[in-house]
Order: sequence, then structure tokens, then C-alpha cells
Amino acid sequence: MKLRKNIASSEEGFIFNPGTGDSFSTNPIGAEIITLLKENKSVSEIKSHMYERYDVEEVRFEKDLDDFISQLKEASILE
Repeated sequence: MKLRKNIASSEEGFIFNPGTGDSFSTNPIGAEIITLLKENKSVSEIKSHMYERYDVEEVRFEKDLDDFISQLKEASILE
């Protein structure tokens, strides 16, 4: 899973899709996930990174990550 090449994003969580003209905002965790996707990290690498960095319940985070990825796909942010 990869971020589309034309997607612009900021460290603050602003995401712009020039292909559709849509823009989105996300929280700092979402911005961090976008950064990891830009680095071509896999879902399992993203999970490992977040588990090491934050004290999160794995089941809850996995559901939230799945939901976030679904939203990114729906918005044509991911390939």
C-alpha cells in the first residue's frame, strides 16, 4: 500500500489530492501515519512503529488504523 505520488501533505496533517482537488486535515497521529506511508512502510511496520512509540491498546489501534486506511482509499489518497 502506497501513497499516490501526487499527494501533498504537511507535518501538521494537511493532505491535498491535486487529482481531485480535495483537501483533508488529520490529527497528529494521522499525520505520522501519512509520513510513514510516504516512506513506503507496510501496515505491519506502521503498527510496530506506533506500538513502540505510544502506549496503545493493539486491538483498538488496529481497528482505528484499518478505518483510517479505508478513508484514505475512499478519498483516492492511496494507490
